[in-house]
Amino acid sequence: MTSSELWTRATAERYDAEETETSSAAVLGPTLAFLAELAGDGRALEFAIGTGRVGVPLRERGVPVVGIELSTHMAAVLRRKIDESTLPVVIGDMATTVVPGEFTLVYLVYNTITNLLTQDEQVECFRNAARHLEPGGRFVIELGVPPLRFLPPGQVAVPFDVSDQHLGFDTFDLVEQILVSHHFTRDGDDGRYRRNNSRHRYAWPAELDLMARIAGLERERRAADWDGAPFTQDSAKHISVWRKPA
Repeated sequence: MTSSELWTRATAERYDAEETETSSAAVLGPTLAFLAELAGDGRALEFAIGTGRVGVPLRERGVPVVGIELSTHMAAVLRRKIDESTLPVVIGDMATTVVPGEFTLVYLVYNTITNLLTQDEQVECFRNAARHLEPGGRFVIELGVPPLRFLPPGQVAVPFDVSDQHLGFDTFDLVEQILVSHHFTRDGDDGRYRRNNSRHRYAWPAELDLMARIAGLERERRAADWDGAPFTQDSAKHISVWRKPA
């Protein structure tokens, strides 16, 4: 069992339409280059592959990719884009599901480790990555830095997007390290908004480093983005790379 909330058919069907910006060549180009370089001549395993926003174009670049995905609905959308023999997907959770073989790269993008709502499950996710890596292989995570310094005393909400089509803000439980992302999305031209929310367990970079150490991995690199900009105290997110000792 996993604490991750299961993505529904309706969410899966509209996911790609709502992620056109993150699926653009300008955004994906550096991501794919970063991951392809680390994969080298080996295979890559994507945890929570979703609709294949990253996995499908990475496979098209020539990197053999296998995916693990909890939602059958998300996997069904991916399957419309690419066949099973070209990009196999195993239905299961990323903390415990095992696929055959070893990989030079395991990666988990777009804040998705936060879908695991307990620290224990996040640790198991690291252990599962290490289990699949060949010696010298890398585990990569893309994750936002919790924006807690934007919280004045007594405030529990931080906006992250305010536009004509979408209003988004996060609310925080500082004791349990749980944030809830609230979304109000305008549907059509009638002015109506669709509301949905999702729960996440946020984690600091140093906490992830400790999880990696528990799993037998060593931190190799941390950058502020896929282009490799230096990670600083002002960085809004990080791309972290841990290596399995040879």
